[in-house]
Amino acid sequence: MGMMVTLGIGSCLPGEERGVWARVPAWRRQRKWAAGKRKGATMGVGARVEEELLSRVPGRLVGNGESRAASLFTQQGRKGINQDAMIFWERFGSREDTAFCGVFDGHGPFGHLVAGKVRDILPLMLSANIKMERSRSASSKGTSSVCQDEASRGSGESEARVAGEEALETLAKSILTSFRIMDKELSLRRNINSFVSGTTAVTLIKQGEDLLIGNLGDSRAVLGTRDQRNRLTAVQLTVDLKPDLPTELERIKRCKGRVFPFKGEPHVARLWRPNHASPGLAMARAFGDFCLKDCGLISVPEIYYRRITERDEFIVLATDGVWEVLSNREVVKIVASAPDRASAARHVVEAANRAWSLKLPNNMTDDCTAVCLYLNTDTTTTTTTTDSSNPVNNNEIVLLNANGTLSNDVNGNPTEKPSASHSSSRRSE
Repeated sequence: MGMMVTLGIGSCLPGEERGVWARVPAWRRQRKWAAGKRKGATMGVGARVEEELLSRVPGRLVGNGESRAASLFTQQGRKGINQDAMIFWERFGSREDTAFCGVFDGHGPFGHLVAGKVRDILPLMLSANIKMERSRSASSKGTSSVCQDEASRGSGESEARVAGEEALETLAKSILTSFRIMDKELSLRRNINSFVSGTTAVTLIKQGEDLLIGNLGDSRAVLGTRDQRNRLTAVQLTVDLKPDLPTELERIKRCKGRVFPFKGEPHVARLWRPNHASPGLAMARAFGDFCLKDCGLISVPEIYYRRITERDEFIVLATDGVWEVLSNREVVKIVASAPDRASAARHVVEAANRAWSLKLPNNMTDDCTAVCLYLNTDTTTTTTTTDSSNPVNNNEIVLLNANGTLSNDVNGNPTEKPSASHSSSRRSE
């Protein structure tokens, strides 16, 4: 049975984020931005060397292309430079059974730099933190086993279940730690001005049959899976973290931030500073955007878990340029109908661009990016599709505690300690 886990954190501003921003020099917090060439928009020699070294990593894709398990494609819109970034990394963390992928939608004058930097650095932090957490867990387990007697050991099945939960908790903690450190890294980088620029992030780790997704902002992950009648169904795996979601709005109001739309866009809620007509951010969580970190914007991800089943076929990660004009069902149908897996992401992006022209002819086309991750080797598909009735299937949700520990076991049974976290509000498409 597929299973989803979500971790939502609704604190006003986590202590670690307040600490990060407090350590940023005052001159950087007060620095104004302007379009045009300036230090915040340049790439130094060190950054270029870093980029060159990363490009040589085996199994790592960041441009339009494909591999045995994934298809990637991005296309610039009509708003200027493409601020989207994407990645697929096979054998992630030097493990044959593990892959990492993500999409990042930058915004603000230097959003393309922020998105690119997060794409490059976050996976490295994540890999390092996973190894660190595993080492710490193994050390702790070795110490406790010395004192463990025969009566407390339980059955082999129970031990396997506990080991599985501990592995998931390790990954969840690593995601939380990596997102926190990534935001700190942005705040301290002088070559990228992240004061009024930032990026979304939806990232996925596939390890064996386990999926863990970390989400900030309004990029989205959608699963193509078979229902009991063998119809291909679209299931939204993440929640678009908009400022008007009840849990997000509550936090923003506690932090004195304001939420209201532009007059010309009544359907788009935006986050504003208390006494400034800026920046009008259309999401409640993001990397960067430090002008809003005291106003309720956070970089703490929601984390979702799913156990892959034989019915699950592929996952599409895409930026909101795609989801603005295509439904979950339409995207899943496009991927399933693609002539080959290598071209699936390109077909999604091209369909989104056509939809922008047809549905929103008076709007400038947004950047569109998609990563299609295939979960099995069977290429046989049936293109009949239906939408799930809920963006996240509530029958498959198991809450996590704020420290990344499971509050329910993998079969959905409550553990001894109740969860201290909450589930985010979810909206049907």
